[in-house]
Amino acid sequence: MPNPTLPPNPPHPDPGSGSDPEAFVRDWTTWRRARERSLAAPHGFLAITSMRWLTPEPTRFDDAPGAWSTGDDGAVLVTLADGETLTVDGEPVHGRHRFDALADGGSVFPVSGDLVIEVARRGGQALLRPRDPANPLRTGFTGTPVFAPDPAWARPGRFLPFDAPRPVTVGAVVEGLEHVLEAPGQVEFELDGAAHRLTAFNGGRPGALSVLFTDATSGVSTYAANRSLSVEPPDAEGRVTVDFNRAVNLPCAYTDLATCPLPPRENRLAPAVEAGERLPLERGGRP
Repeated sequence: MPNPTLPPNPPHPDPGSGSDPEAFVRDWTTWRRARERSLAAPHGFLAITSMRWLTPEPTRFDDAPGAWSTGDDGAVLVTLADGETLTVDGEPVHGRHRFDALADGGSVFPVSGDLVIEVARRGGQALLRPRDPANPLRTGFTGTPVFAPDPAWARPGRFLPFDAPRPVTVGAVVEGLEHVLEAPGQVEFELDGAAHRLTAFNGGRPGALSVLFTDATSGVSTYAANRSLSVEPPDAEGRVTVDFNRAVNLPCAYTDLATCPLPPRENRLAPAVEAGERLPLERGGRP
C-alpha cells in the first residue's frame, strides 16, 4: 500500500494541447474512473476509523487488536492478547511484536481479519490508523464533484530543476505538525497571461512530480487547505504538461483523520482554477 501522505494519482498519458477534444475527454474519463475506484478502495483513506497518536504507555483501542506503545528508539510495540493475531509481511504474529522506527512519512500495514492497521510516522510522531472496509464514510461514498474537463486547463510548461533536491518544510492540517518533503525543482507555466512557478515534490512514480497548491476557488468551490496535481516526468528538454483537470483532493478533504501537508507559500495561485476535483459532498460540496 502506498504512502498516503502524498497519494499518487492514477497514471495518465500526456494530454498535450488538446488538438482532439473528444480524445482528450475520453482520456480524462478513463483516468477519472480509475481515480474514483482508488478513492473507494476497501482499505483506502475513506476506510480509516480513527487516528491515534501513540505514547510510551501501552494503550488498547476499540477498533484495533492489541495494546500499542512507542519505544525509546521510535519503534512501535504491540502486545496481543490470547486469541488476537496480526499478519505482518504475510506471517502471523502473536504476543509481542516490534515495528522498527519508520522514516517520517512512512507507513506499514499489518492485517487483522478484514482490518488493515496502518502504523505510521508523521511529523516525527508515531500513530495508528485502523482501516475498516465497513466504515460508513467509505460505504456511503458516491463520488466526488468535479469541474467539466477542458483542454484549456492543460497548460504547457517546463521543469526547472534545482542544483540538488532540497528539503522543504510545510505545515499540515493538524495544528502543530510539520512535514518535510523533498523538492527536486519547480514547474513553470502561464495562466491568465502571467507566468507562475510552483515548487514540485517527488511524485508516486520515478521521475513524476507532485504539486500542492491553492487558488481563488479554495474555500469556495474547492477544499480550502490544498489540492494536489500529479505531473508526468519531464521529457528530455524539460517540457511538462500541467493539467489542472486532474487536480485532486488529498485525504483531509474527506476526513479529519488525516495529516495532509499544506502547500508552500509560493504555491498559492491568485487566479481561480476552475478545473479538477471540487469540494467533496462529505464536506458540504454540491453534486
